[in-house]
Amino acid sequence: MMKRFPLALFGVGLLLLVSGSYYGLAISPPEEHMGNVQRIMYVHVPTAWSAMLTLTFAFVCAVAYLITGRWRWDHWLEAAIEMSVVLCFLLSVQGAIWAKPTWGVWWDWDPRLTTVAVLLAVFLGIAALRNFVDEPAKRATWSAVATVIGYVDVPIVYFSVKWWNSLHQQQSKFSSVSRDFLIPLFVNFFGMLLLIVAVMTVRARVAAFRLKAEMPAPLPEINVEQAA
Repeated sequence: MMKRFPLALFGVGLLLLVSGSYYGLAISPPEEHMGNVQRIMYVHVPTAWSAMLTLTFAFVCAVAYLITGRWRWDHWLEAAIEMSVVLCFLLSVQGAIWAKPTWGVWWDWDPRLTTVAVLLAVFLGIAALRNFVDEPAKRATWSAVATVIGYVDVPIVYFSVKWWNSLHQQQSKFSSVSRDFLIPLFVNFFGMLLLIVAVMTVRARVAAFRLKAEMPAPLPEINVEQAA
């Protein structure tokens, strides 16, 4: 039953993502000022929300491992780090696609774009660190500490549009957003979240199997009477 759980989550998540994207592309009206360009927000915003949640989960796993030393937290940390890299990369690509018709350039050293790029580089480095360190205890501890330090950039990303002059628009309040815009946003978000949980569950299991293979086998018991 548990082995099929990630597959079920993946299927439901994919169905929600397809449904939300269809609603956003075919049913929701174009935005008054940005027109059809705004439709990328139906994947860009859910990706941003998912990235922040995944990064926060990675931070929680890192702290939990450093406090308890339990390997299961390291397994989930490995999955969350890799998923954070994927989501930050997607966020940067989607931002560039949106920026070209809106700002006239693919890239600008805007506070939001720059801090997300830093976040991508940091967690890409942590993922590389885990691949370079062979000793399980050192790998887990070093990557957990690095994750805690790297997470400092997450609130900076969120507040960057408020702290500095930014081309990036500030977060909108749900009460000011039309229902036709909110439906595809939340459907895609929940779909993306289910896909992420499914993939991370499988990835954490892979990390557990790898650790089992890396750990030395227990020494066989010695019968003292036979030895004598």
